Amino acid sequence: MTTETPKAPNFIRNQVREEMADGQVERIVTRFPPEPNGFLHIGHAKSICLNFGLAEETGGQCHMRFDDTNPAKEEQVYIDAIKEDVNWLGYEWTGPVRFASDYFDQLYVWAQHLVREGKAYVDDLSPDDIRDYRGTLTEPGTPSPYRERGVEENLELLERMRQGEFAEGGKVLRARIDMASPNINLRDPILYRIRHATHHQTGDKWHIYPSYDFTHGQSDAIEGITHSLCTLEFEDHRPLYEWFLDNLPVPARPRQIEFARLNLNYTLTSKRKLKLLVDEGIVDGWDDPRMPTISGMRRRGYTPASIRKFCDMVGVSRSDSGLVDIAMLTHAIRSDLEDNAPRAMCVLRPLKVVLTNVAEDFEETYDVAGHPARDDMAVRRVPLTRELYIDHHDFMEEPPKKFFRLAPGREVRLRNSYVIRCDEVIKDASGEVVELRCSVDFDTLGKNPEGRKVKGVLHWVSAVHGVPLEVRLYDNLFTEEQPDRDRDADFFDHLNPESLITYRAIGEPSLAGTAPETRFQFERVGYFCTDRHASTPEHLVFNRTVGLKDTWAKIRKKG
Repeated sequence: MTTETPKAPNFIRNQVREEMADGQVERIVTRFPPEPNGFLHIGHAKSICLNFGLAEETGGQCHMRFDDTNPAKEEQVYIDAIKEDVNWLGYEWTGPVRFASDYFDQLYVWAQHLVREGKAYVDDLSPDDIRDYRGTLTEPGTPSPYRERGVEENLELLERMRQGEFAEGGKVLRARIDMASPNINLRDPILYRIRHATHHQTGDKWHIYPSYDFTHGQSDAIEGITHSLCTLEFEDHRPLYEWFLDNLPVPARPRQIEFARLNLNYTLTSKRKLKLLVDEGIVDGWDDPRMPTISGMRRRGYTPASIRKFCDMVGVSRSDSGLVDIAMLTHAIRSDLEDNAPRAMCVLRPLKVVLTNVAEDFEETYDVAGHPARDDMAVRRVPLTRELYIDHHDFMEEPPKKFFRLAPGREVRLRNSYVIRCDEVIKDASGEVVELRCSVDFDTLGKNPEGRKVKGVLHWVSAVHGVPLEVRLYDNLFTEEQPDRDRDADFFDHLNPESLITYRAIGEPSLAGTAPETRFQFERVGYFCTDRHASTPEHLVFNRTVGLKDTWAKIRKKG
């Protein structure tokens, strides 16, 4: 069995425990607020584990709230997939699923409140002009010529915006804060934009939609969130988050805390770029097993426990620690499957072997443990027949010195069975090896005869009883550690041409009829999972989750 990997430091967990011990907060309430404009990815998994995990550990609550403020990019399919992902990871949210759109009426009332207080105004500048007037990091912004509109005019224009009287981009509602602030987010940020789009929750009721910055903190306050946990890119938005709480009659005052986001090498986590991969047909949908989406990882064979373990291994820090090695992620799933996946034999590149010194109807069946260290897994029955298959890679006509597999005149052991010797090689007209004729030593079942050293042990499958399989070997989608590092280069240039290789394989009979999402270790090959969508009892499709080689374990041992 594998050893338990310790959790990495989590400053937010430590901080919350201190607050509760000191009586600063009685019950923790967190939230997970995804935008329903794409599928969740491994970076979101970190946030899910943090928010839901913190609530679990402290006896608190975690809300599921969709930040649905841009109906032009949102779809019900994303909402459904996100809920399924969170449940699959093993979490339950407190109360009903919430939507930012549930609070649109209240947000509009608060927008009117800011207008009446002289802290918001309707601006007629175009989007380009607003951008130009905002200034730069080194130069202050320029006030809009519409900044001093009167309260009544602003209220009237805002209501007409809500009623749909103006074109998109014709007007916006902006907060009146400080156009000279060194923090650009405080230079009269936009609160409402005009969008004539049907909303998946509110229909055609609204023609204006609030910005994320205006929605986020107030939604937290309405729900009584105590800790609003965000990634570091929102650190510069915190003064604006607090400005709204200071200037609106909100029922609670949440606290925003930022943490470093998860960046994984050989991986993209930009939803915009992931959508491009889908739209351009580079991958087979959002749940393609090469995608870093939770649904893609699930389809590849990752388990909820492995993803949660990985998030614990990464930890939660205040500062960006750079790229996380994808080997850490594969270690997490490999260690889980090492303990829990039953074993089976599968030959990816079948090479026929005929045992010449047995009868045509020869057959022996072995009872083999489902798992070498687990007595609770069913024993599988593995038949040996005169004709069988080994992997093409396990034979060489002219082997190098340290090649311990099969070659002319050499002996190897068939796993759980006898020692065989290759006596003859059969080739086709092109010179390709198509068959090996071998003899069996019947005195070698479970032992090596005295004086003979047989180092090679091969997996194999009966040709008579073998089950045809479609086996898909997945690898990293990109060949570069950081595919989008160079802004002038197209990340499509770094696609891995061997990210998917498909084999027509043969599996042992215990694999027949395997249900979707069933995981195995194919001995000597790797860990595999039946595809949850493509696999059927009549056409079994196995996806390679991860290989057997654990580079992360070696790195940890050296460290």
